[in-house]
Amino acid sequence: MVTDTIADYLTRIRNASRAGHRVVEIPASNLKKEITKILFDQGYILSYKFEENKVQGSIKIALKYDKFTKEAVIKKLQRVSKPGLRKYAASEDLPRVLNGLGVAIVSTSHGVMTSKQAKAENVGGEVLCYVY
Repeated sequence: MVTDTIADYLTRIRNASRAGHRVVEIPASNLKKEITKILFDQGYILSYKFEENKVQGSIKIALKYDKFTKEAVIKKLQRVSKPGLRKYAASEDLPRVLNGLGVAIVSTSHGVMTSKQAKAENVGGEVLCYVY
């Protein structure tokens, strides 16, 4: 039984990219769908597809690799806020990942967004993960 579904989501993507898989399938939830949309908008994944089957549904994510070196575009996925220790940040204290080259994904009262978007909208929230 998985207690931290976001950590499981990130681990599945991390393992699939290190193994060189083209597609990874993950059980769906609304939060995972929003994180997937952000990863696609920021250019970390090639495409995604939400499938509604049975009770929960699933997310199929096509991973993105460099054309020449065959390295995964996602170098690191790091879970920040955990069930045992939640990490919250005000709008002025939102983190910058790799001096702005990476993305911090934040769950706010206005929805799930990047730290740059949250700073622009002047909202804080729970820092879910770092991606670079």
